[in-house]
Amino acid sequence: MSRHATPQSPRPFGKVPEVTLGFWIIKIAATTLGETAGDAVSMSMDLGYLAGTAIFAGIFMVAVAAQIRAKTFHPFLYWATIIATTTVGTTLADFADRSLGIGYAGGSSLLLALLLGSLLAWRRTLGTVAVSSVTTPKAEAFYWMTIMFSQTLGTALGDWTADTAGLGYDGAAILFGALLAAIVAAYYGTRLSRTLLFWAAFILTRPLGAVVGDFLDKPLSEGGLALSRYAASAALMAFILIGIFLFRQRAAESAH
Repeated sequence: MSRHATPQSPRPFGKVPEVTLGFWIIKIAATTLGETAGDAVSMSMDLGYLAGTAIFAGIFMVAVAAQIRAKTFHPFLYWATIIATTTVGTTLADFADRSLGIGYAGGSSLLLALLLGSLLAWRRTLGTVAVSSVTTPKAEAFYWMTIMFSQTLGTALGDWTADTAGLGYDGAAILFGALLAAIVAAYYGTRLSRTLLFWAAFILTRPLGAVVGDFLDKPLSEGGLALSRYAASAALMAFILIGIFLFRQRAAESAH
């Protein structure tokens, strides 16, 4: 290294996308895909929740490792990692809620505590949980751990609302859609923290996707449309790929 070299300065751009309308459209589609694909493996293939969780956890770890090792933002890699978090979140939440007998309320409470703990540890360690700060491996590790907890929480929360609370898939979808609309109103009409609003919206898109996914593939007797989980997953994947091409994304600018 030259004696005149200086320590490498933080990258001007991070490795996560700018938060735009296109980002949210793809995010909701990805969370819906996580539900249908997770159910396809654990239910349609009859592998069970534990085996499904093991399969998707392996995919998730490989995707996160590749994402962290990447030097720049790659849209396809980023969204592949998001989809991995949604699928493993689906099977993991179902395993905890149903196989372990924790129940939707217990599972949601536990996952909420883990999510808040992850955000708190991230903030105490790095000083901020803003997306624009995700420019280092340590920040990325916190980012993906937080997303993992939020996706799993969203599955449990969606099932709890649709089943235990008795709202059904359509009623739950309307509820979470209304909550997201309230966040949009708060974004444009108040001075509430943009970071707080981002994470609130990010968390709520998951139960919305979960109940929409269930609505697509659950039997008619349970209030669903009884569509093939494989066909629904393929259609959602195609929609996401088209979305990535249509909504040209760039990396979020660093806060530094």
